[in-house]
Amino acid sequence: MSAATKKKHVFLETINNYSLPSENQIIVRIKGPRGNNLHDVETATGEEFIVTMPVKFRKSVWTKRGDYVVVEPIEEGNKVKAEIVQILNKDNIRHFKSEGIWPKEFEFKEDTVEASGYSIDKDMLPSSSDEENDEENED
Repeated sequence: MSAATKKKHVFLETINNYSLPSENQIIVRIKGPRGNNLHDVETATGEEFIVTMPVKFRKSVWTKRGDYVVVEPIEEGNKVKAEIVQILNKDNIRHFKSEGIWPKEFEFKEDTVEASGYSIDKDMLPSSSDEENDEENED
């Protein structure tokens, strides 16, 4: 199998994987990259540790700060506590919420609007009447 075909299969597997986490797997949020395929993560309870990205995801799927992943604990090593087994996209998260397994600590506030990874209070957004006045003043 060529490298391009392998990347395509891994990408499609990531998008179409709606399997729920097993008993020993944990949903975590990525806090940031550490380099060398290592990431700082935090659990819903606030515990922080380092996870590794397996070879099959490297150079095929990218993660960024604030993304959610499912990890499985590993026994080897002192610093690296788990390995990423599934990278979650919006559809996965929606599915997890409908199944009732999404951690409440990771829920977004209802009074915020999420835009490209940042939360903006609705109070900070311009009202629609302000936008209409601006358009009238331009004429």
